[in-house]
Amino acid sequence: MKDYIVRATAADSQIRVFAATTAEMIETARQHHNTSPVATAALGRLLTAGAMMGSMMKNDSDVLTLQIRGDGPLGGITVTADSRANVKGYVNNPDVMLPAKNGKLDVGGAVGIGLLQVIKDMGLKEPYVGQTILVSSEIAEDLTYYFANSEQVPSSVGLGVLMNQDNTVRCAGGFIIQLMPFATEDTISRLEQSLKNVTSVTELLDRGYTPEQLLQELAGDLGLEIADTVPTRFYCDCSKEKVEKVVASIGKKDLQEMIDDGEDIEVKCHFCDAAYNYTVEELKEIMKRSK
Repeated sequence: MKDYIVRATAADSQIRVFAATTAEMIETARQHHNTSPVATAALGRLLTAGAMMGSMMKNDSDVLTLQIRGDGPLGGITVTADSRANVKGYVNNPDVMLPAKNGKLDVGGAVGIGLLQVIKDMGLKEPYVGQTILVSSEIAEDLTYYFANSEQVPSSVGLGVLMNQDNTVRCAGGFIIQLMPFATEDTISRLEQSLKNVTSVTELLDRGYTPEQLLQELAGDLGLEIADTVPTRFYCDCSKEKVEKVVASIGKKDLQEMIDDGEDIEVKCHFCDAAYNYTVEELKEIMKRSK
């Protein structure tokens, strides 16, 4: 089954709900970056959130960036997504290994204390930037806190990545539930009751739950109306031409030094680890064009 997001409303549009399965996306990311299990879980949670939050944006050209900067051994996580739920991302230190905590991957320990930043580039003069502290460094709770404090939207976020014994991704996904300003007390209390019954996203996903079934579990008795489904995937739009602009931006002095060294250079894309090779002749051409 390909990864996808289901978008829905409930209780006469008093609540909007997103649910996603993302195992294939996260396995693709794991293969690109050769991440350790705890790094896969951390990156996977943020990729899943990025895909759902990206799908909330209106225009094709809108871009969402999520950045976590913590003092833990992971160093940081960066994810970008577009409104079509194409998503890409990386962790600063992909090979971090930590002992399990309470029988689970210690994502909070790997991330550490720090900040979550949300950047929305919607084609305006300045992008929207929201920033909050990490309250648990487990990512879902941090995003719940972000929505409430930076966007003033009461929300509940659940994210999960379950690994196989061979360190491949077994299942992954998540949900975002948001209250609209006109939500009644009755709706809120019924939703809170439903959420109490969902103790683990990965437990449900491991039982084979689809996004539709996740939504049913979360808000089924609130008159769920599914709006649409959106495919999601790990996708990087890098190319040799785009990376060339990065090479050109390092400055003429450094470029000249590379040319003088007489060696080809290899530049890797942060987001997908693709490698691009530039010969000395190509570096000379870049130098000419940057004058």
